[in-house]
Amino acid sequence: MFVFIIRRLIQCVIVLLTVSLLCFILFQFAGDPVVNMAGKYATIEDIERVRSSLGLDKPFYVQYIRFIGNAAQGNFGMSYVSKMPTLELILERLPATVELAMTAMCIAFIAGVFLGVLVSLKPHSVFSRSIMALSLGGISIPTFLMGILLIMVFAVWLGVLPPFGRGETVNLGFWRSGLITVEGLKHIILPAMTLAMFQLAVLLRLTRGSMREILTEEYVVTAWAKGLPPLKVIFKHALRNALIPVITIAGLQIGEMIAFSIVTETIFQWPGMGNLLVRSIFETDNPVLVTYIMLAALIILAINLVVDILYAYLNPKIRYE
Repeated sequence: MFVFIIRRLIQCVIVLLTVSLLCFILFQFAGDPVVNMAGKYATIEDIERVRSSLGLDKPFYVQYIRFIGNAAQGNFGMSYVSKMPTLELILERLPATVELAMTAMCIAFIAGVFLGVLVSLKPHSVFSRSIMALSLGGISIPTFLMGILLIMVFAVWLGVLPPFGRGETVNLGFWRSGLITVEGLKHIILPAMTLAMFQLAVLLRLTRGSMREILTEEYVVTAWAKGLPPLKVIFKHALRNALIPVITIAGLQIGEMIAFSIVTETIFQWPGMGNLLVRSIFETDNPVLVTYIMLAALIILAINLVVDILYAYLNPKIRYE
């Protein structure tokens, strides 16, 4: 296991270097930030002066090597717009996005796995058919439409939940949390439900398919024949093995939700990383974009590593050499 983890960490470094290089190449064609910074009445001399002060007059490879050298020391550069360190800008908004994504994943995973197990036990019942029909709706309805529908029902018609914002937060030093206040919990419900709907439907259908396959295996049939309690057969013998593909997809989903919950954050005016990404795209703030994408890649790689380690826990037959 130790050798496997070291090998994966080396792969992560290679992936991050590749991602950063691709970002630098692509952003060369994404517009010139110097023109926006100098102002529309700036002369050619003013533009060149700004370009020189930012180091953008240097060759591409010089800019990239300098960025990698600084990034290795934790310095990802300064934002062109706010004049603040890019990493500081992103980490300031990270708690809001992580809390939203984790809440959404808890809803999606618990409800999706639970309903998937129920549906797999009696696949032809009216309840199971109704749940599967609703899951198709969860997959088919776009995220932005789901968010608007939830706002219309719970905020406009019923008036029980706030339609936007994060609510009251508490500063815990390195983390600003809204999950320990009543207002914060009220504000996170609608965006978390919006973000969770598609993931819930996917996990439900995946759990159902995996459970139906596992329930036909000989060791599960033998467990039923021995007269073991139904809960023990379902949750210990069947579900534990059925969760391997579910954990795989859930790991990918949570990484994507943390890194790219842009639509949900925009609809609910959630002060997370997604809003920062949208603003940086419009302002051609390339340092923020590169830092954001590298951090997103790092989060996804870390979660995938954790998922691989969980495989060995769920199925003792799995060994990493």
